[in-house]
Formats: sequence, structure tokens, C-alpha cells
Amino acid sequence: MLTRHQAAQMLASFDRVLILCHRNPDGDTLGSGFGLCRALLRQGKKARVFCNDPIPDKFGYMIPKQEDFVPLHVVSVDVADPALLGPNTEKLLASLPPVELSIDHHPTHKQFAENLYLEADSASCCEIVRELLREMGWEIDQGIADCLYTGLSTDTGCFRFSNTSPRTHRIAAEMIEMGADHTRINKVMFDTVTFAELELEQLALEKMWMSDDHKIAVLTITTDMLRQTGVSETQLDRITALTRKISGVEVGITIKQRGENDFKVSVRTAETISASDICANFGGGGHARAAGCQFDLSDPVLIREKLVEAVRKCDGEDTGR
Repeated sequence: MLTRHQAAQMLASFDRVLILCHRNPDGDTLGSGFGLCRALLRQGKKARVFCNDPIPDKFGYMIPKQEDFVPLHVVSVDVADPALLGPNTEKLLASLPPVELSIDHHPTHKQFAENLYLEADSASCCEIVRELLREMGWEIDQGIADCLYTGLSTDTGCFRFSNTSPRTHRIAAEMIEMGADHTRINKVMFDTVTFAELELEQLALEKMWMSDDHKIAVLTITTDMLRQTGVSETQLDRITALTRKISGVEVGITIKQRGENDFKVSVRTAETISASDICANFGGGGHARAAGCQFDLSDPVLIREKLVEAVRKCDGEDTGR
């Protein structure tokens, strides 16, 4: 694994850089991807970002003008597992150089790039990108500050999650000093919702499963529910956070259907149990308080039962039926 200095030297030497984000993009993978892209462009280099899935409209302010070119170097940001790149990215990579550098903060990272720079104690990948830019002596403008602040805020739940550190706050303050529009960003990310999203939340809550002791809550979002409300998969961030808000819930699980035999699972936990340990039972991973995995099954009830069993196994006791 590279040191910060080695990773910075490598980045500084790159030109014609393709930056890869993970599928179902969130604020951190996009913030670190477009923040790094903008920094490279400011240095007179060619860079662009590629994501397997469409980028939600709410992140549109981060996207700079990007010209097409044949990449010489490929870098991934906030991608813990090559499976998270998605099939469209895999097709693109078939005609490109291998991923030369991966920048990540997930302790469960499965190395797939030729070189890895990992800071597992960072709250977000955007923290790492900021420190790499500092190491290279590259200045940050408002556009870069907006990108990095977005990742900092979204990956910490607007600085409320336990992964938030003193460094997180210091970098966030620094981004505000450099022009990040923190008021607008936080409003868009946390305080703005469409009526369709509210309809979906209502449907999900009506069908929510809870254990007898109310320590485990499971929400299931099906493709039928998405069609009924007109909500896209890229708009589901609020749904994932709902179970975390229920008093007494220690494990909140959201099961999201993407296809007939394709379900994505997001797990959020309190301090008493590791989300990463739960998801590791199914080939997934992430952080102690937030992790994910995937199932190639058709029955969400069966998936729920498997997850609840894994929760009980990790918790070391029966937490309800």
C-alpha cells in the first residue's frame, strides 16, 4: 500500500486521467471524483469522471466541463470492491489501461488496482482527496471546495454520525473558508424532498418489518414501488436513513430491488453491533456503522430472514423474531 506522499507523487505525474466512481453514486464518491477531476483540470491536465449509473440531478453543480480523450491513467475513488464499479464500467475498462491507483477509506477494501492508498480512519474519501491535494501543494477553488464539502457532509450525515472526527470538522471549515456553499449543499442533501419520495416513504413504512423487541427494523423497496411512485433508484438516500431515526432500533436494514434477482442491501447500526460484520456474511462490507451487500435472489422475505439471522449471529443473542 502506498504512503500519502507516494500517492500524491503518482497523481501529480498523471495526465489524461479517467476517474471511476462506484455504482449507485453518493455524495462522497462523486465529491471525491469531481473534486479530484477539477483539481487536475486546474493544473492544465485532462481528466474526466465515469460512473456506471446516472448521476442524480441534485449533484449537478459538481460536474465541470469535461472533454473526451483516450485515458492514459485510470483512478478509482471510494470504491471498496471491483463489483461496485458496475457492468458498464467493466465494459469500458476492457479497452483501457488497468486501474492504476485506488483511493479509498473503507476498511473492508478488496484491492483490485495496481496501487492502493487507503485511510480507513477517514470519515469520507473526500478527506483523503483534500490531504492529497495538500501534499501536492495544489490550490483549491470554490468548485473543488463544493465537491469536497459535499462528500464530507453526506458521508457523516451532516456531521452527526460517529465517524465524524476533529479532522472532518477542520476540513469542512476549511472548505467553507474557500467558498463552499455549505448552506445550499446541506439544504439540497438533507432538507429537500419530492412529493414522490414522500409517497415512497409512506409505502415503505406501511410494509416495514420489526423484530419483537424493536431492535431490528427492515424496509423493503421493490421495483413495483418505484414504478408506482415514479421514484428512481438514485433518490433512495432518505429511505436508507429512516430506520436509523426509530427509537430503540439498533440495526436498520434497507433492502432495495434492482432487478428480478438483484437486491442491494444497506445496513446501519448503533454502537452495539458492526454493520460491516453483518454484511461480511454475504460477501459485502463497509464501515462499522454503515455497510452494504448484494443478493442474487428473487424473494425479499428470504433475504430479510438471512439478514436477521446474521444480525443475531453477530450480536451473540436472539434480538427478536
